[in-house]
Amino acid sequence: QAQLVESGGGLVQVGGSLRLSCAASGTIFNIYTMNWYRQASGKQRELVAAISSDGSPHYADSVKGRFTISRDNAKNTMSLQMNNLKSDDTAVYYCNFEGIATRTGYLSAWGQGTLVTVSS
Repeated sequence: QAQLVESGGGLVQVGGSLRLSCAASGTIFNIYTMNWYRQASGKQRELVAAISSDGSPHYADSVKGRFTISRDNAKNTMSLQMNNLKSDDTAVYYCNFEGIATRTGYLSAWGQGTLVTVSS
């Protein structure tokens, strides 16, 4: 069974930067899609960025040009570099891996969430 551990959240001022990381543990042969979601207080969870196994990224319009998603397939890790942060980016960020190939089949997994607070 795969488990995801996130790191890198915290408090930053408007215009600042943070880098989030997510690492998968367990016996994993491949991961199809890696995603970052976020959920602000009182709002629904939304997809922020995604990256496929070939490295193709996808971004929500609200973060294009400011966030960069990357992955390391050899280490089963994913990162989200967040620059020029805005107050609206304040949320709990969750990593999600889909199509995790394990000995018992394909799985999906979620990280525990990490809080990002952008202060003005």
